[in-house]
Amino acid sequence: VQLQASGGGLVQPGGSLRLSCAVSGDIFSLYVMGWYRQAPGEQRELVAVISTGGNPSYVNSVKGRFTISRDNAKNTVYLQMNSLKPEDTAVYFCKSKKIGSDLDYWGKGTQVTVSS
Repeated sequence: VQLQASGGGLVQPGGSLRLSCAVSGDIFSLYVMGWYRQAPGEQRELVAVISTGGNPSYVNSVKGRFTISRDNAKNTVYLQMNSLKPEDTAVYFCKSKKIGSDLDYWGKGTQVTVSS
């Protein structure tokens, strides 16, 4: 299974970005998908996760600002990030986990920088 994340960049505070993570190599709809982030000097943290049925959940710090979604026809998970803050600056990673399996797959990160 391969994951390819994209969509990061430099944005001003209050701005928006949409991250994408394309998955290949297996049946996408069987995977729970998550977005994580890691800021410099910090541990990697879960940002949002979406179940195989499309149910999302979020870390409190991004609730109301970020939206995770999936398109099973395109084998892609998205993270729409609005009202971005400097503290959202981090490398963002997508992760997949197949239902009934203990294996996790990670994509390479994409840098998000929120700065004026």
